Amino acid sequence: MSSTLEEATYQRYLSALLAGERAQCASIVQALVAAGTDLKSLYLMLFQRAMYQVGELWENQRISVAVEHLATAITERMLSLVQSQSFGGQRRGQSIVVACVTDEYHQLGGRMIADFCEMRGWRGHFLGVDTPLAKLLQTIEERRPTLVGLSLSLSLHLPELLLALETISRQFPKQPILVGGQALRWGGMEALQAYPNVTCIDSLDELEKQLAAYEQ
Repeated sequence: MSSTLEEATYQRYLSALLAGERAQCASIVQALVAAGTDLKSLYLMLFQRAMYQVGELWENQRISVAVEHLATAITERMLSLVQSQSFGGQRRGQSIVVACVTDEYHQLGGRMIADFCEMRGWRGHFLGVDTPLAKLLQTIEERRPTLVGLSLSLSLHLPELLLALETISRQFPKQPILVGGQALRWGGMEALQAYPNVTCIDSLDELEKQLAAYEQ
């Protein structure tokens, strides 16, 4: 399987994404899959890279929030386009429960984490947006996952994240937790240091390293 993705192809995809051309984005992704591009490369070098760049353009006021939302929606459709291939490999015994904290409605990062874990053979349980804390705790109790992943996109929801961490750590003191999301770029990391069972990840590359540690 090829792991390369040409810069020109990435730029064509990014241009189509910013223009809201879903069909063109799908055509590029399908061509890459047909050419043997592996899913890890698609997630890291296409989807993640493009959405990071979209976020930077929005932060610098070079695109509108409407363009950012449309790019997110298209990316979710692209994930669905390739998702069926994420479940065909060797299955492992590890599992992860991924959720967006209460009041958090940006699910793309959390979904990508769950999908990426599935690619490596983990069982991924993605609970979606605005996950009630009670539902999250019940799922941890029922599934007893290897890892719990929490996604935070907006810093104003940091109190909800800290409440979730406090509660999970109290009820499941040995439960390892991964925390990620664009909100942590703007602060909050120091508050997470109070939880020794919590690890912050800032990319799918970092996630891969964390997963590998549990696969040995």
